[in-house]
Amino acid sequence: MTIHIKNIKVRPKKKIQRTPCIYQLNSMLGCWAAHGDVMSAGECASHAQMLFECMRTMPPSKPTHKPTINYHLSRLGNRIQ
Repeated sequence: MTIHIKNIKVRPKKKIQRTPCIYQLNSMLGCWAAHGDVMSAGECASHAQMLFECMRTMPPSKPTHKPTINYHLSRLGNRIQ
């Protein structure tokens, strides 16, 4: 069985996504479920403020680098044919 270059694809590595502020979000959602304060005006105001502060202080995410191996494989396949 011969493998041709046009049939080759390289799968990207799976990365574990980091979830910033997950604990603050979880506490706010738990407060909403327990107290029904969806507008965060009463008991849940402190949880909403903690989530807001966490989101405000997080550095912006950098754009991810997309590997170019499949592009180069397709160009190589065109040159071989």
